[in-house]
Amino acid sequence: MAMDDPARLREPIYLDYNATTPVDSRVVDAMLPYLTRYPGNPSSGHCCGTSPREAVTAARSQVGSIVGASGADVIFCGSGSEANNLAIRGTVLASTAARRHVVTQLTEHPSVLAACRSLERLHGVEVTYLQVDGDGRVDPQVLSEVITPRTVLVSIMHANNETGVVQPVADLARIAHDRGALFHTDAAQTVGKVPVSVPDLDVDLLTIVGHKMYAPKGIAALYRRPGVSLEPIVYGGGQEHGLRAGTENVAGVVALGTSAELAARELASGRAEELRELRDLLFRHLEERLPGRVQVNGDREHRLPHVLNMSLDGIDADELLSATSSSLAASTGSACHAGGTEPSPVLTAMGVDDRRARGTLRLSIGRWTSVDDVERAAHLIATAAASYGAP
Repeated sequence: MAMDDPARLREPIYLDYNATTPVDSRVVDAMLPYLTRYPGNPSSGHCCGTSPREAVTAARSQVGSIVGASGADVIFCGSGSEANNLAIRGTVLASTAARRHVVTQLTEHPSVLAACRSLERLHGVEVTYLQVDGDGRVDPQVLSEVITPRTVLVSIMHANNETGVVQPVADLARIAHDRGALFHTDAAQTVGKVPVSVPDLDVDLLTIVGHKMYAPKGIAALYRRPGVSLEPIVYGGGQEHGLRAGTENVAGVVALGTSAELAARELASGRAEELRELRDLLFRHLEERLPGRVQVNGDREHRLPHVLNMSLDGIDADELLSATSSSLAASTGSACHAGGTEPSPVLTAMGVDDRRARGTLRLSIGRWTSVDDVERAAHLIATAAASYGAP
């Protein structure tokens, strides 16, 4: 059952939680005192810095807790892209000249791919970009074949932002560690959606993003295993263990901590399974309305419970969404690629042909999605598909 639905989400039906989540009112309430009553700088030695400083410390523990880590291992950042850059550039630039090889894969978030390309261009770093199979997963055996004594870091995302496909991170991290490399995973789409544990995944660095779990945009965090050396991404003061200078965004940090605590409670209550049931209901309705025209993209077993990436035979997804735009908020792929006219690079890497890729919708549900939302969305999509480009 969905929680109380904010009035702003009742129309259009919001099925784009992977792009961003609405801010939970409980998160807003937690932020407000640090925008009004407690304006002090957390680094100040006087009394006005005490409450902000304590709030940052508490939030650090809340964020660490949701991934099974200590708050001391959490570094606050301004976005997931920044956290990814700190993890990748920070690791490579802190390494010796003898360890200048990075391994990633083709369906990573653009911030990971761009960081790797900048290291190639500016620092002569060698980067290996792994292929994925038709289900969108990396074969651990392929990783084991490309790691060399020069490999300093492997960066493979936990779950894909378009397809929801979950990678075998624990297996991949084990291979990296056996060969002396560090392992980073971008967990923007998984933390708060499914249980995530850094001890179980055995990763050295892990990215957490606030606006993917009901906190505002502009706040994120990087988990760093104790002992891992990073070159700072922003030079200056000693904030964030000296790795990210700048006065802390106290309200944003509190928001991220609160959202992490709320998400942990939801996970413990079985909300992930409820989302899985809603997603599968949506798929069944579409299959019934559009028999033989619905194809799921990505591994159907190893995927997030709230994501449905599918292609509708005989339609152009952009046209369909344009026809339903006043009633349905969804996407054809990652918001990070919005505005592009080329097929999704994620689907292309999976071997999906252009025609099928152009008929692809990414539907992602979340905290306030109801059965009624799912049923109405299925009706809207099926009706539009029957009118726009039916075979």
